[in-house]
Amino acid sequence: MSEKYPGGLITKTPVTPAGPYQTGAASGVWTLDQQLQYQKQGIWPTAGLTPNYIEDVFSTWLYTGNGSTQSIVNGINLSANGGLVWCKMRSPYSGYDHVLVDTARGVNNFIDSNNTTAQRTTASISAFNANGFTLDGAGGYVNINTANEVSWTFRKQAKFFDVVTYTGTGSVQDIAHNLGSVPGCIIIKNTNSGSYGWTTYHQSVGNTSYLSLNATDEAFVASNKWNNTTPTSSVFTVGTGADVNRSGYSYVAYIFASDAGGFGAAGTDNVITCGGFTLTGGTDIINLGYEPQWFLVKRVSSALNWQLIDIMRGMTVSNSAAYLYPNLANAEVNGGSGFVPTATGISIRAGSTGSPGDVFIYIAIRRGPMKTPTDATKVFSPIARTGTGAAATVTTTNLPDSIWSMNRPGSTGYPAFFYDRLRGANTFLIDNTGSETTDNANSSRYSVTDFNNLSYGLGIDGNYAGINGLTSGYSNWVFSRAPGFFDEVCYTGTGSATTQAHNLGVAPELIIVKGRSIGGYSWFVYDATSGNTKASLLNTTGIPTAYSPPAWNNTSPTSTVFSVGTGSGVNSSGDTYVAYLFATCAGVSKVGSYTGNGTTQTINCGFTGGARFVLIKRTDTTGDWYVYDTARGMTILTDPYLLLNSSAAESATLGSVTTVSTGFALNSTILAAINVSGGTYIFLAIA
Repeated sequence: MSEKYPGGLITKTPVTPAGPYQTGAASGVWTLDQQLQYQKQGIWPTAGLTPNYIEDVFSTWLYTGNGSTQSIVNGINLSANGGLVWCKMRSPYSGYDHVLVDTARGVNNFIDSNNTTAQRTTASISAFNANGFTLDGAGGYVNINTANEVSWTFRKQAKFFDVVTYTGTGSVQDIAHNLGSVPGCIIIKNTNSGSYGWTTYHQSVGNTSYLSLNATDEAFVASNKWNNTTPTSSVFTVGTGADVNRSGYSYVAYIFASDAGGFGAAGTDNVITCGGFTLTGGTDIINLGYEPQWFLVKRVSSALNWQLIDIMRGMTVSNSAAYLYPNLANAEVNGGSGFVPTATGISIRAGSTGSPGDVFIYIAIRRGPMKTPTDATKVFSPIARTGTGAAATVTTTNLPDSIWSMNRPGSTGYPAFFYDRLRGANTFLIDNTGSETTDNANSSRYSVTDFNNLSYGLGIDGNYAGINGLTSGYSNWVFSRAPGFFDEVCYTGTGSATTQAHNLGVAPELIIVKGRSIGGYSWFVYDATSGNTKASLLNTTGIPTAYSPPAWNNTSPTSTVFSVGTGSGVNSSGDTYVAYLFATCAGVSKVGSYTGNGTTQTINCGFTGGARFVLIKRTDTTGDWYVYDTARGMTILTDPYLLLNSSAAESATLGSVTTVSTGFALNSTILAAINVSGGTYIFLAIA
């Protein structure tokens, strides 16, 4: 007996799944309940019980060396699945090699991408763990005390990455792999001789040519590398060249997929692309279909260093990415890589990377997370702190992608400051009509100086407003980009009504847009309750208004794009903008509205542990943007609030919003403004 369910056929009896997504996924049979559960996610019948997500197989992790044993907890299960850890000292010293250690060759056996040296056995990675890896106490190049280090972890996973070892025969041979798709790039190193470099196959230069990861050389034609044979989904071919197949010698191969699908709930999303491009002399666009987080690039038409950039080290829209050279032991170079992330790929700044006609190859990896969050503490932190005036590091429970900061005493004349990983360190916007400001990195008096994995750095700030003034009290609200919860988009205006791509995955219910390069314009706000014909202004008390020209082109956002009209506040030709997008995410966030009743009422947000952050705005008449959070207190009616649109000090006696298990509660007897009988309000609440 069977019944039709959207997307396929469900049987009444247990069935054997068509095949798990990843090694170790549940096996056996599915009950009817299991079939329904996974069919609702769109993964029946060809998928298994456990979908794949990029955050489970790849990580960029920044850390400070301590000269002692330390564990890097990045959530990647290497002990069960295997993979590669690639580490490099960023600063302050130059001359320290890249260190690559993989599970196929074992712990503390490392090779260097920047030279031809054979495998060395010395202190480096001492253990592969279920949630990351352990650095050896002796440190080697990867754990020198106080040094700034970076690690990139690649977990073995079909349609993403594989690592294999083999022994050379001197004769053409096929090497089996488990990538489950045709490789886009293969990097091979002879591990027991210092005479051979890192021979690299890339699909964009084909099976008759090769590159060297350890050198600046352009692509060379040679038939003895790949035997002029394209790899398949199960094997790759090595020719008779000693660098890939000398008899009796040992080799390791790192194998990368390209646009093979296999990820996301439906199992069809791409997470890695091996491609190429030719510079035109204008602004070139690489369309990946996703926003990247990691980018390895090499000019192949003539000699040039390899470059490696990522979002953790500053791959930003301001072209401030710090890049490393995989073929050199040099310290990190700050800024000017020319490769700028977009919501759907890479924009290449004209003139910044080469000349018209130059040909490049690359490997790009998709930004995560891909999973919709279920734990709000993993995507949002409210933080109350006192400024030190000195450089400081603030620890969070989540990845700090966007930080909104307010001075609680309110004596500085500034409302909220906004900082974003995507816009870059030392850069901020203020909740007024001003344009974006970038601090001198040596002073950073207002600024966030770096965005790390679970922390952010603050600059020296003696008496200023931004985020770290000496003895001033601050509220920091720290947001992570995540599907269904929060996304950020930076775009350049066209002057014509258009759409902007986003990666929220659902239709946003709250959008906040601010011009970055253009001053004199407010922060425009879309909310689903007021609709697509009106906009509020985050920096004023005004009601939602139908502007001419319409801010949102009278068009509601979708799960992939939002619309902007021709108004300069959202879309002036050539000017740059930032947009913050929020949606209701079950158990994590709620974008909604309510009508005041003049007494008390509870706003049910579907939470189980109460709201930790609430933003409220009245919409039927003028009203401030009230902000409450549990870091400053939401347990008694007199716990304080701040006004996002104002520089006023927080109120210590007129709170009136408290957290309750399902959301938050309002009490008009303390502060009537947030619950006037018959008044209409919009809100954003985060659990």
